[in-house]
Amino acid sequence: MKNREIVTLQRSLLHDTEKLLNQQIEMEGKSSAYYLSMASWCHMMGYANAAKYLYVHSDEERMHMMKLFTYINEAGGHAIQPEINGIRHNFNSLREIFELILEHEIQVTKSINSIVDHAFVAKDFATFSFMQWYVTEQREEETLARRALELFDIIGEEGVGLWTIDQELGKLHNSTAGGEGA
Repeated sequence: MKNREIVTLQRSLLHDTEKLLNQQIEMEGKSSAYYLSMASWCHMMGYANAAKYLYVHSDEERMHMMKLFTYINEAGGHAIQPEINGIRHNFNSLREIFELILEHEIQVTKSINSIVDHAFVAKDFATFSFMQWYVTEQREEETLARRALELFDIIGEEGVGLWTIDQELGKLHNSTAGGEGA
């Protein structure tokens, strides 16, 4: 029997949209790796709840990446596995980690908004509709990152403060572990 080539349906995904979505795949993949590295540091430093919180978020970021992967490929494009490098492995403090998370989530939000704007202008309503899940998800991600960072100001880091913050991060983790977003 002869090898038959698999015929791919004609693509509906615009090339420039595909490029933006692949850039988002890279951002989500790096987010996953970054949060995994942060989780490992927390684990090593004895912040068990912060570590659990970040392990869950690492998995969620990978799920976000895979959702984009599937969308691109199902629309006739080619999703690209990004190279993940330049991931930081050491941090100065637990607070620094959560400051970096908030900064990072704001950058992700800007990237998502850029894709949504592009899809709207290009009248790519399928991508525009698909990306609405990410718009909502990013609002939740930013809110959660802000809440985690607020714990440091509300509780303080002196005495048993860091232990208490770690306990509260566990509660934030538990409040989001049942849902898809966080």
